[in-house]
Amino acid sequence: MSNAAAIIEQPTGQKKFSMKPIIQVGAGNALEIYDFMIYGYYARYIAQTYFPSDNEHVSLMLSLMTFAFGFLARPVGAIVIGSYTDRHGRRAGLILALAMMSLGIIAVACTPSYASIGIAAPLIVLLGRLLQGFSAGAELGGVVVYLAEIAQPNRRSFYTCFQVCSQQFAVMAASIAGILLLYSLSPSEMSAWGWRLPLLFGCAVIPVLFWLRASLAETEVFARKKKTPSLGEICSSLVTGWRVILRCMGLSAMAVVTSQAITTYAPTFIKSLKLGDVVGFVTLFFVGVTILGSLLLASLIADRVNRRSMLIVVTTTAMVTAYPLLSWLAADPTIVKFVVFELWFSVMYASYSAAQVPTMVETVPAQSRTSGYSFAQAVAAAVLGGFTPAIATWLNHAFDSNAMVGLWLAIAAGISLISALTLDGRAVREGQAAPLH
Repeated sequence: MSNAAAIIEQPTGQKKFSMKPIIQVGAGNALEIYDFMIYGYYARYIAQTYFPSDNEHVSLMLSLMTFAFGFLARPVGAIVIGSYTDRHGRRAGLILALAMMSLGIIAVACTPSYASIGIAAPLIVLLGRLLQGFSAGAELGGVVVYLAEIAQPNRRSFYTCFQVCSQQFAVMAASIAGILLLYSLSPSEMSAWGWRLPLLFGCAVIPVLFWLRASLAETEVFARKKKTPSLGEICSSLVTGWRVILRCMGLSAMAVVTSQAITTYAPTFIKSLKLGDVVGFVTLFFVGVTILGSLLLASLIADRVNRRSMLIVVTTTAMVTAYPLLSWLAADPTIVKFVVFELWFSVMYASYSAAQVPTMVETVPAQSRTSGYSFAQAVAAAVLGGFTPAIATWLNHAFDSNAMVGLWLAIAAGISLISALTLDGRAVREGQAAPLH
């Protein structure tokens, strides 16, 4: 597939930068990630509530696997909601994704315990995670495509970086909620009902998010289309562009694994390292701050350099530092070492995402931009990212070494490095100045 096939037609005229549409699309994305973070942060309480077992490790693994199963629904949602978005508009698709997401969040937050309703409890939670994963499959891609289509060509990295920036506000909000609950509630209160509070807060802001997205303007790129593709044409575009989709899956590997490792898995990792819960939540707040600052800076750089070179440098650096850094941490766990690990990979994640996101949106098939981007990202998230907490927990348990998290991070970076090497350097460089249609 030629690079020209993925060009996005630029809106006419020079537009000033505006935060309004970014907030309108980013707020929903933030809630999506916030809920995923909260589930990961309180996985052990959720395990006790919905997946009780005499073996604490088994109970935790069941909770983490349910978390992972939500990611398995993402590729299906990417195709279904993504194709709907490519046919009916970016605004319509984002509202539909928000509706599905809301149902999933409410299901997990409000389901009675296993002790109250028996096997129905874990089944409802599983259904809620599947429904939320279904919505997330197109939510992330829908936000990225919307931002890319309202951006000037030479500022595409900067605009699309706000999709990842919105996630960091979610990480910081979740970490603050965790700190407040730790100091406000006893362990027994946390186990009984306290862990539900941050999820219920997420439910409370849903009406505001619907209000924001209801007033969202359609992108000029989509509005000016004389003919929208049929479902058959979208699927055909994905099939004929399979090489590009496969490459984008590989490009997503480092991002989805690293983000899950340094955020969702962090509280479980902290417990394994025996460093204390409060350390994890405080560190996670600064992880969000670090990614936010690094991402804004890296996106400005990515709009001015060859993105292929930037992707290769970052993935290589992450790959060669992952296992040594985790071995250093695991040998003698300390708070300082844990913070160094978290912040180092926060910078790696931010620097990589700044170049990876616009590169993907510029190279997916134009006929199926939302579904193509969403599908590639969703498959990587389902196969690699969603299972990261479970895989890391299993690796640490099986090899009796907390350093194995580093091996998993290195593998993900290696996959993305291989994909970056297959990019056409000239095409990526020219893509930065190309309009999108």
